[in-house]
Amino acid sequence: MGYSKVIISLFCSYMLILHITSSSVIPTLALKDCEFPAIFNFGDSNSDTGGLAASLLPPTTPYGETYFHMPAGRFSDGRLIIDFLAKSLGHPYLSAYLDSLGTNFSYGANFATAASTIRLPDLIIPAGGFSPFYLDIQYMQFLQLKSRSQLIRHRGGIFASLMPKEEYFSKALYTFDIGQNDLGEGFFGNLTIQEVNASVPDIITGFSTNIKKIYDLGARSLWIHNTGPIGCLPYIVANFPSAEKDEIGCAKAYNEVAKHFNHELKQAIVQLRKDLPLAAFTYVDVYSVKYSLFKEPEKYGFELPLVACCGSGGKYNYNATAGCGAIITVNGSQILVGSCKNPSIRVNWDGIHYTEAAAKFVFDKISTGAYSDPPLPLKQACHRS
Repeated sequence: MGYSKVIISLFCSYMLILHITSSSVIPTLALKDCEFPAIFNFGDSNSDTGGLAASLLPPTTPYGETYFHMPAGRFSDGRLIIDFLAKSLGHPYLSAYLDSLGTNFSYGANFATAASTIRLPDLIIPAGGFSPFYLDIQYMQFLQLKSRSQLIRHRGGIFASLMPKEEYFSKALYTFDIGQNDLGEGFFGNLTIQEVNASVPDIITGFSTNIKKIYDLGARSLWIHNTGPIGCLPYIVANFPSAEKDEIGCAKAYNEVAKHFNHELKQAIVQLRKDLPLAAFTYVDVYSVKYSLFKEPEKYGFELPLVACCGSGGKYNYNATAGCGAIITVNGSQILVGSCKNPSIRVNWDGIHYTEAAAKFVFDKISTGAYSDPPLPLKQACHRS
């Protein structure tokens, strides 16, 4: 082959590669931002903006101190990931579906309640530590909202404008962050690590079943968080002191269960994409982002990630019988279990939940799409992969 033919051949090969590369990249770059007129959220305390507080157990001072300067229904010192998500889409903070006072559902609704599970828990508040509003009930509440809100809109009057428009249900972003408490129920229900692992497929089946029902009611853009590193939370490492720790001090086996849950969740979403082809599913790896806060806190401006900011006593500043906001007696005097001096540089708020600063860090990371499958940013989550 002559020199000129070699050059031509190489040039053609280069153009072919360029064409293939361009055809796979350009559509992604060309995607338009989605218009999400509403958000419907399902979950537990990681995204509860007032459901449990309105119905059963309101958090007390010092909850909410950082941003709201008072308890605001959130189990944190301030805002949650869902709050930052709503604001980034130009919406007000989501009203809890269970809150009957001053609520506005025109931009969506939040069905999450703290202590919620996917499956029906064995013991619910007040007999146990879990919410009666598990995912099946949250679905039923969404079903109610969808039908009754349109009756109210058609009826007119002062409440009509507080309801979502009918077309919002197919255009909305549906967000999910639930499953951590199903694992916790097993751990604190004296199940072995192996038994909790064995329960994961049934938990995931319950999740998929509800996703299909919510899809049948119009959901088309679904943004699904996996569960975080539960083995790094003070309430786990303090209650299971004999658990083997990883190199950063997290309970290794408990995080392995979370990873197993996340693997099964991701596989379920792969199947849901096949079963529900009109929907856009985004699997969001919050585990990796949250774990980075425990692994390299100083890199991101944090400190003491395994120690609760608001709590009392012990290596992890966590005591289940004297939790954040409790009144305890010390040397004959009643004392409020308060918070640390600077929650803005702490990862964990009360032994279970994250600080506002940590929530903001996680949101900033996941909203870019860098931790998503498919790797699309939040504002493009209506596009099917």
